[in-house]
This record gives sequence, C-alpha cells and structure tokens, in this order.
Amino acid sequence: MDAAPFALKARYVFPVGAPPLADGVVTVRGDKIIAVGRSRAETCDLEDLGNVAIVPGLINAHVHLEFSDASQPLGSPGMVFPEWIREVIDYRRGRAAAPAAAVRQGLEESLRSGTTTVGEIAQPGWPEEEFERGPLDATVFLEAIGLAQEQVAAKLAEARQHLAAGAYASRWRPGLSPHAPYTVHPELFAGLATLAAEARAPLAFHLAESPEELELLASGGGPFRELLESRGAWEPAAIPWGARPIDYLRQLVEARVRSLVIHGNYLDEEEIAFAAEACETMSVVYCPRTHAYFGHARHPLPRLLAAGANVAVGTDSRASNPDLSVLEELRFVARTFPELPPDSVLELGTLRGAAALGLADSLGSLAPGKLANLAVVRLPEGDDVDPHTLLFESSEPAVKTYCQGRPC
Repeated sequence: MDAAPFALKARYVFPVGAPPLADGVVTVRGDKIIAVGRSRAETCDLEDLGNVAIVPGLINAHVHLEFSDASQPLGSPGMVFPEWIREVIDYRRGRAAAPAAAVRQGLEESLRSGTTTVGEIAQPGWPEEEFERGPLDATVFLEAIGLAQEQVAAKLAEARQHLAAGAYASRWRPGLSPHAPYTVHPELFAGLATLAAEARAPLAFHLAESPEELELLASGGGPFRELLESRGAWEPAAIPWGARPIDYLRQLVEARVRSLVIHGNYLDEEEIAFAAEACETMSVVYCPRTHAYFGHARHPLPRLLAAGANVAVGTDSRASNPDLSVLEELRFVARTFPELPPDSVLELGTLRGAAALGLADSLGSLAPGKLANLAVVRLPEGDDVDPHTLLFESSEPAVKTYCQGRPC
C-alpha cells in the first residue's frame, strides 16, 4: 500500500526538460512523483519550503569515494599528472583511516550536498555494506588495473565475482572499469568488455585525460613511461605505439554496452564526432574542478554538446577536488562556459547523468512516474529574468535531500 501522498512547494521548481516553475509544487506518493505543477495534485499535506529551489536529485556520474577522507587535494595545482599519480599511490599506502570509513564519509557528504545517485569507481574489497545500508543509489564500477599479461586471469576473476554479487544487491548495480590505457593490458580490456556484454553491465574508462597519456600512446615515452618503469610496471608490448583515444572509443562501442568515457579532456574533433554518433550508448563524463586543478587546456564541452554527444559531470574525488558537490561543479561550468544555456548546464548533473548511467527512465528530471529523488537548494534574495541565475550565481547550499520520497 502506498504511503500517504504529500506535496512540497518552492519558490522555483526546476523540472529539467521543461521551464522552471515559479511557486511550483511537487506531489509525491510513496517513492514516485505523481505531479509537478502550481498546485498539489490531490488533497494531501502541503509543505511550503520557502525561498528554495527544488531540482532533481543530483547525479555524480564519476567519483572515487575511497579518497573522501582527504582534507585537501593531493599534490599541488597544475602539477604534472603522472606525478600526481605518485601522490595517489603513496596516499593509498600510507592512509590511517580504513577505506570503509572514507567511503561512508563520502556517501554522507554526497547526500548532504543534494546528490542521490553516483557512479562510483571501487577497488577490489570495496565496502559493499556502506552502500547497502544507505539510501543513495549507486552504480559501482569495479576498477581493474593490470598492464602485465600474467595479471589478466586474476583481474577477470575479480570482475566475474563483482558482477555475480551485483545480481543479488538491493542498493547498487554492478559495472566494470578498466582503468586507463596506461594501466590495462589489451587482453584484460577485451576480457572485461566481454564480461560486461554478457552481464549487460556498463563500462567506465579513463581516457584522453592528460597530455602525458597522449604522449605515451603516440610514442611509448614520456613521464608516464618513467612512472611505470619506476614502479616495475612497464610492459612495452601492452601499449601499441601510435595509438589514439579513438582506438579505445571504437573498442568501447564494439562491446555493445553502455560506456562512460571519463574526463575526455583532450578528445580531438574526430573523437568528438565519434562520441556524438555513439551517444545512445556512450557518454563523456567531465569533472570540471578536477580538470581545473591540473590546469588542463580548455575542455571540449561546448564542442561535444554542439556535436550531439551526451555529457555528464562528476566530482572525481577529494584527491583532486575540494568537495563532492555536484551543485558546485555545475556552478563552475556556468562560470567557465557562459555561452552555454543555463538549462543545458543543469542537465549535466541531472538528466544527462541519468542517461550516462542508463537510468533516464526513472531519474534525472521531475515528472510523473519518476522516482522522487529531490534536492532542495536555498536561493538568494532578489530576482532575475532567468531563475537559473539564482541557482548558479550564488553559493547557497543544498539544505535537504529526498531519496525515493523520503528525507535522507
């Protein structure tokens, strides 16, 4: 039997996919939205939340929650990316807190900031119980790192176990993440793609993230090779010289599953066109403030959107970002790309994120029949011709989050 319906009124409701509603009302029954308009859909309790915006629960399409206990980003702004990878390796080895505590901290921070869905990149042994006990919705991509051929069998076995466990999970769904071109043997990449296809599970792959990555693919040299050699992990035959990101994009499409291209900072025009052509199953996930932390060249976000690619946003992690707020990522995008329509910016952290994770039928916008995942954001005083300005040109926080119709 459904719980009693209730209605929430706000100064503005942002349905996404439809114009903002002044004095809007969202009516909820059980875990679903039953109406969005300027009055409640039926006789029920109405709570006027005041000077706030109601937006769809925000979607963080790419996050590493294991670093949520970091008090500040690792390394220093603008550092060479492979040097930052060294910092990450050292942090993992020297951390005092258990990863479960860090993940719990990240889940709690996400909910406080209005995020209700994440695409989490997890290491083997990740704390499943932290996801099962909470209300946040997650796709958990098991990350596989193994450049040596002798690592392939063990990594594929871990992947099979993860997919099998996900078949019985109630609060998360499984995905697989071959980490990046410089850490995954071609046979491991192909094997993970096959497993994902068999399980109809999504793939997430870090690609075109840094100039050093492109240098390694093109010539087999540069700072990434030096890093791998210093760690005893260099395998010359595992990376075909002269490779380009588009070679990996083609392999992702050939897997015939939903795929997330993480970062895509240095995709060229051919690769942008390819991602756009494959937008039904492929998405690019842009991590705005992490991108800025490393001082990368301007992200091709406007060109991706103009070409028709699906682009979502992620926070990456506290190892390269001051917090896990998707709202702050969207505000950063609005400042960095003022030429983008503000409603398109909001879509990056809502409906486009849901599409990236294959959840657009149930999440990402406020509409009858969709899950009642909501973020309530305090608005500044004053007014503007476009209400999105009130949302993006302020520092007001999310003040309440609803997961499937319940405060969380």
